[in-house]
Amino acid sequence: MPITVGDRIQSSTVLHMGENGPEEIDVAKHISGKRVVIFGLPGAFTSTCSMAHLPSFIRTYEAFKEKGIDEIICVSVNDVFVMAKWGETTGATEAGITMLADWSSAFGKSIGLTFDAPPVGYIQRILRCAMVVNDGVVEVLQVEEGRGVCEMTAGETLLEMV
Repeated sequence: MPITVGDRIQSSTVLHMGENGPEEIDVAKHISGKRVVIFGLPGAFTSTCSMAHLPSFIRTYEAFKEKGIDEIICVSVNDVFVMAKWGETTGATEAGITMLADWSSAFGKSIGLTFDAPPVGYIQRILRCAMVVNDGVVEVLQVEEGRGVCEMTAGETLLEMV
């Protein structure tokens, strides 16, 4: 069942590239006591994700900080090396966005927002979504209805709701 406003983010393990290599992060513990933006997307280096979704949060990063957001987190079903490289090449890491690899779809499954598209090799990928989470509780949730678009989940759209 998909997560909704008022629900709590459950424990799930993802990976982050730390200074000494891959590090496991429990999402629920990581966001505890913080007000964060989490946006999920189908895949690193894909067209809509690279040209629209991720850049929208790079552009709005400072505005979110001004509104009291402690951290902006990008989650995708990719390996930690791909997420680290994508963060580097797009400027997302330099901008301050935390890039998390949901390598086993643990986070996507925990929020009930996964889909399959076998013709392109997508199995249990995260639907394009964006949320504001305060101390683990979802305050705002946007899920994109169409594939290949980034409107409801763009940084600018979510920023208006904070």
